[in-house]
Amino acid sequence: MTTTEWITDVALILIVFRQLREGRLDLRSFLIPLGIVSFVAYSYLDTIPTAGNDLVLIGALMGVGAVLGIAGGSYTRIRTAGGHVLIKAGAVSAILWVVGMGARMGFQMYVEHGGGAASVARFSVTHHITSDQAWVAAFVLMALTEVVTRLATIFIRSRTRTVTSPVLAFDRTA
Repeated sequence: MTTTEWITDVALILIVFRQLREGRLDLRSFLIPLGIVSFVAYSYLDTIPTAGNDLVLIGALMGVGAVLGIAGGSYTRIRTAGGHVLIKAGAVSAILWVVGMGARMGFQMYVEHGGGAASVARFSVTHHITSDQAWVAAFVLMALTEVVTRLATIFIRSRTRTVTSPVLAFDRTA
């Protein structure tokens, strides 16, 4: 892995730790993760292979990313106080985020340094995955899907909270 790949992967993992402390939901909450994952997509997503079962692999990993993102967004606490929407990533949300981001990092380490290249090549041949670019596209799109669905879930929940849900009685001051 290159230094840029390490920095990008670690930055994506650290994003959720920033949210372990409750803070205001603002434009930065959306732009920072979207900016990082957009940079990754721009840097590594040259093409989306469509031959063989490449799209099946890509779709499967995007599905995993969507499940992780929706679950992570669902386990993020959202409340209103003083007219502001506040969010705080819970333990489950943080674990799901680290699992998703860490799994991609672990796979890359396994293939590059752990002797996994031959196993992945055999799997690819057996399952008609046509190139290593299919794996790159699948993992990049998995990350993109996880980020977008997590942020969309948080956004939808925050809009619902501020529009239709009153502040709970124990949150009110006398």
